[in-house]
Amino acid sequence: MSDINIKITDREGVTHDVIAPTDMSMNLMEIIRSYELAEEGTIGVCGGMAMCASCQVYVINDPGLEPMGTEEDAMLAEAFHVQDNSRLGCQLHIADAMEGLEVEIAPYP
Repeated sequence: MSDINIKITDREGVTHDVIAPTDMSMNLMEIIRSYELAEEGTIGVCGGMAMCASCQVYVINDPGLEPMGTEEDAMLAEAFHVQDNSRLGCQLHIADAMEGLEVEIAPYP
């Protein structure tokens, strides 16, 4: 079993230090949901299919994220509140290389 440490700032501006398992095939959206860091029904609306951008986060510290895929890039091109450091939490699969990741949850449309 392997865990990593992530800092997540919620939509109220409160920063949470969370522990995320790397051996459970979870993504960042699922971590945010499991820690209840966003109001129910405002994150992962599409179920993690990169079709709604409700799990959009702003990456503050990138310790080594995988590059953005074409589906994620296309969804962010149509989303609200997009910044240069925007990513979809559902597309960020928890891995050892993410140790020290810091993100802020984007506003919900």
